[in-house]
Amino acid sequence: MAPSLQTHSVTFRDIEKALPIVARVAHHTPLLTTRQLSALAGCQVLLKAECLQRTGSFKIRGALNKVASLSPEERGRGIVAASAGNHAQGVALAAQLHGIPCTIVMPVGASLAKAQATRGYGATVVFYGESFDQAVDRAHELAQERGFTFVHAFDDPVVVAGQGTLGVEVCQDAPDANLVLAPVGGSGLIAGVALAVKTLSPKTRVIGVQTASAPAAERSFHRGRRVRAPIVPTLADGIAIGEPGVVPWRLVRRYVDDVVTVSEEAIAHAQVLLLERAKLLVEGAGAVGVAALLERATPVRPSEKAVVVLSGGNVDMHLVSRILEHGLAQAGRYQLLEVILPDKPGQLARLLAVLGEAGVNVLDVDHIRNKPGLPFGHALVEITAETQDQGHAGEMVRRLQEAGYALVGVPVPGSIEPMRFVAKAG
Repeated sequence: MAPSLQTHSVTFRDIEKALPIVARVAHHTPLLTTRQLSALAGCQVLLKAECLQRTGSFKIRGALNKVASLSPEERGRGIVAASAGNHAQGVALAAQLHGIPCTIVMPVGASLAKAQATRGYGATVVFYGESFDQAVDRAHELAQERGFTFVHAFDDPVVVAGQGTLGVEVCQDAPDANLVLAPVGGSGLIAGVALAVKTLSPKTRVIGVQTASAPAAERSFHRGRRVRAPIVPTLADGIAIGEPGVVPWRLVRRYVDDVVTVSEEAIAHAQVLLLERAKLLVEGAGAVGVAALLERATPVRPSEKAVVVLSGGNVDMHLVSRILEHGLAQAGRYQLLEVILPDKPGQLARLLAVLGEAGVNVLDVDHIRNKPGLPFGHALVEITAETQDQGHAGEMVRRLQEAGYALVGVPVPGSIEPMRFVAKAG
């Protein structure tokens, strides 16, 4: 990025100027409620549904503002951006609406569905590198080689100002909100939202939420300086950034009250809850605010009103079933059982009868006689079962124990390890 951009400070006036630019194309997304989520969170929860935004995420806001700021000469030369998904689609649509040539560099492992969607908005897609940082480097090279203007995903004051329009909408629709939770990756969204919210409602707390699998912003916030942090595979790939941007970092330090992290298990649980109860398909990065409420990552009071930014809903369809299964398991609704039984007629039927009496739905049964380590004259039964929640799972365990099946070890809620039982003699 050009040094002049990185030293430019973002003001609320910049967000005000962005409002009519963004409003011409982007939706003023709704604030939605769900009674169950509010009950689980312990306060009134409002969901800022940017997953219903054009291109499926908030990224269109910053992209529209940036493209509108370009000179006629810059528009004629074209623009380039690096992204694995949401920013790509936002920039591509903004460029298409203005008739500007657009090239997007995506990491080699980026979703083909997102690449196809980006091409659908008229952009040229180039695959390069194994990571977002490598894609950024290639995008900078193309900018120098071909005269393109580089549009950064978060480290640009004009982009940050565009994202800040979301914060204005929150204050318009929920002027009495006590708390706003927004995802954090490169920090462009939280920076713009925090600037807007703290200007319009200074007493409202603004909390950034990041996955513990990519904790750079959280570590930076608590150490008081920008630091890099390693990234491991995560459901929240949209915010898996190794270091917060220079431009948004200044605003984060001034206006954000705290940055917290959440577990992958809580993210999966949040995605399932949002789909089941709010009828919203939300990507992992967009669900971290709900995950923070579920994990009590930040304190709330029953009298408070919390606005949670659902930043995007672009989930690859082939991943939906895996996300749902993982989330259901974390919520205590899938159980894996291993039961050692005497290899005699009627033993399996008796076990299944106990589960049926407990109201457990058996999804799969595998009867194994030749597994190494099995006592002579015994068989191993592996069962995948469906329960209502963790409480129902506990009731299932109690029923099995009463029926003479001894629990081996202590089960860990949400663990991938099966619960193990041995049928008592006699």
